[in-house]
Amino acid sequence: MVKFERLALVGLGLIGSSIALGAKQHGLVGEIVGTARTEATRAKALELGLVDRCAGSAQEAVQGADLVILCVPVGAIGSVGAEIGPHLKPGCILSDVGSVKGSVIKDLSPCLPDGVHLVPGHPIAGTEDSGPESGFAELFHDRWQILTPPPHTDKNAVERMTAFWETLGSDVAVMEADRHDQVLAITSHLPHLIAYTIVGTAVDLGDDIKAEVIQYSASGFRDFTRIAASDPVMWRDVFLKNKTAVLDILQRFTEDLTALQRAIRRGEGETLHQHFTDTRAIRRGVIDAGQEVPPAPPKTEG
Repeated sequence: MVKFERLALVGLGLIGSSIALGAKQHGLVGEIVGTARTEATRAKALELGLVDRCAGSAQEAVQGADLVILCVPVGAIGSVGAEIGPHLKPGCILSDVGSVKGSVIKDLSPCLPDGVHLVPGHPIAGTEDSGPESGFAELFHDRWQILTPPPHTDKNAVERMTAFWETLGSDVAVMEADRHDQVLAITSHLPHLIAYTIVGTAVDLGDDIKAEVIQYSASGFRDFTRIAASDPVMWRDVFLKNKTAVLDILQRFTEDLTALQRAIRRGEGETLHQHFTDTRAIRRGVIDAGQEVPPAPPKTEG
């Protein structure tokens, strides 16, 4: 079994706390050192037993660590990388959990001393909850973990990170960063943008109709509200850091939406029927690929 003597987690929200719990559960690390932006979060992480000790800063947390995982918004990656770079020991593996990978490589690469291995990652898992108390070890079970190591990254470092995430329950894929960002623009980033827009439209309705929209929400709108409840800081950074791929997909979506708008206006029922028939195949493909994963059971106190 792969094991790291010291894991440093910079950021102790949903993902960071879930990594900590999973790593402890499976004996993947000897010691976990964590840090977070606020003293309250650091205290809660210690209270919950997520980490063995907490540091007051990122640079302090990473000293002596052989695995460092940055669990911060992608917009903060560059500044955190600049802070910790001089304090990373040779042989250390540096990774992250952001949903944009090209910008992570661009921001972190200049910060790394010789002998430090950069293996960016993106666990495709999460809930709308946040904070150290929201984590659970099963979050990554049967979920994809995409690794995007830059060219010429040490092979052993990639293999160790693959084994680490597989032990946490993930299916691991290795992908080029640009390809990842293109794929996630359609599978994740655009759906979030649409959700924020639709829920924002509801916010702008008159109070009487808005109350009824909330009261009689069907499953479609309920799903949009769940997505739109995601961390606004994280998603602000995602759209800014992956803007090229998002704008490309958004342009395609806008063109398709205009075509449907025209079909509705002209009463072209056959066009609508054919479009809706074609899109059912994507749903079947998602199910066949095992991506219709039931939600994790609710946690109980104790």
